[in-house]
Amino acid sequence: MQRSTIRFLHLRDARFAGLLFAAVMCGACTASAPVRPPPTVAAPVQLSTATDAAAAGMVDVLTHAPTLRVDMRYAGSDNFVGTPVRGYDAPRCYLLTPVAQALARVQAALRAQGMSLVVYDCYRPVRAVRHFVAWAHDSADQRTKAAYYPRLDKARLLGRYIAESSGHSRGATVDVGLLRCRAETCEPFDMGTGFDVFDPRANTDSAEVTAAQRANRQHLLQAMRAQGFENYALEWWHYTLRPEPAPRIAHDFPVR
Repeated sequence: MQRSTIRFLHLRDARFAGLLFAAVMCGACTASAPVRPPPTVAAPVQLSTATDAAAAGMVDVLTHAPTLRVDMRYAGSDNFVGTPVRGYDAPRCYLLTPVAQALARVQAALRAQGMSLVVYDCYRPVRAVRHFVAWAHDSADQRTKAAYYPRLDKARLLGRYIAESSGHSRGATVDVGLLRCRAETCEPFDMGTGFDVFDPRANTDSAEVTAAQRANRQHLLQAMRAQGFENYALEWWHYTLRPEPAPRIAHDFPVR
């Protein structure tokens, strides 16, 4: 797989996402018409004591969707941090069982059309999120700027794009791409950016990508939406099953 994607680092915080979206959409607003923040959405308040996937009610997605392609970027160095991320001891995709089952239905529908999902990230330990925050504070480390945040200063990522909590830690969020398959050979669709690039071009409905690239994003969007997944508008690859099975419980067991 080629390096896939831009990502406004995981600010899955619904309050910020709403504020940023409103700010973008209100480019013509005047100072006399301030943007009002959306209602506050409760964040996870409980850190689970589960020490492995089974105890957390999670499964390896391949048990439900064995044809799914797995490209877990944080288990290796092909990511915005530039090193394996804490908590990713193996390239495995864990999700809560209902989420894995829903993703398997998406995969079955796509396979019937000669396509496949590829997963870049699934359950993410809390310790990995903390690794992201520490990386964002390290202004001296600019190794991945050209590939992942070419138009932004790293200082602007923390708080704006990298949050101190992530919906991935709840096991209901997944980062996916779309592949075109012939026999057992699959190649990625052109989505306009790679995975995890911090840039407005990664917005699902960005006007900066071509019509063909937007159509590819829409195909993925419709396939995921058909099984109850909701897209995060700032990242074309980011989806959460709604309603979440356990929206107030985060986990920190390592991916093994």
